[in-house]
Amino acid sequence: MNVETYMREAIQEAKKAEALGEVPIGAVVVKDGEIIGRGHNLRETDHDPTAHAEMIAIRQATEHTGDWRLLGCQLYVTLEPCPMCSGAIMLSRIDTLVYGAYDPKGGCAGTLMNLLTDKRFNHQVTVMDGLMEEECGGLLRDFFRHLRSQRKVKK
Repeated sequence: MNVETYMREAIQEAKKAEALGEVPIGAVVVKDGEIIGRGHNLRETDHDPTAHAEMIAIRQATEHTGDWRLLGCQLYVTLEPCPMCSGAIMLSRIDTLVYGAYDPKGGCAGTLMNLLTDKRFNHQVTVMDGLMEEECGGLLRDFFRHLRSQRKVKK
C-alpha cells in the first residue's frame, strides 16, 4: 500500500466521526504495512478532551503491540496534530507522521511550531505534511459550514 491508501483509511475514520456529529478527524497507525490502530474524534461523545483521533489510534496500536513504544510505525491523520497529540506521537516513539490539512489555530507539527522535530527532545519524528490536503480540509470546511448554517436556522 502507498501513503494515499493509508490516508484514505484515515479519511474513512474522519467520516465515522462526522456521522456521530463529531469534528471529522481520523487517524491510523501503520506498522510493516498493516494498520494496527484506528481512531476518530470522540470528544463530544465521550465527554473527554483527550479523545482525539490520534490518541485513540495510538492507544489501540499500543494494545496491539503490547508495548508503549511504537518504533517502526507511521501515523496518518487528516489534520495537523495539536500540542497534546504531537507530544503523544513523540513520546510513543512513532517514526513518521503524515498529515493532510494544516491547522492554523493549533497545529504543532509545523504550522504554529514543530514539537516533533525539535532537537531538544530525545526523539524526533519525520513529518510529511499536506498529503491529500484539499480532501482532508474539505471535510472540515463542509462540517463547519453545515454547523454554522444550522445555528442560523435556529435563530
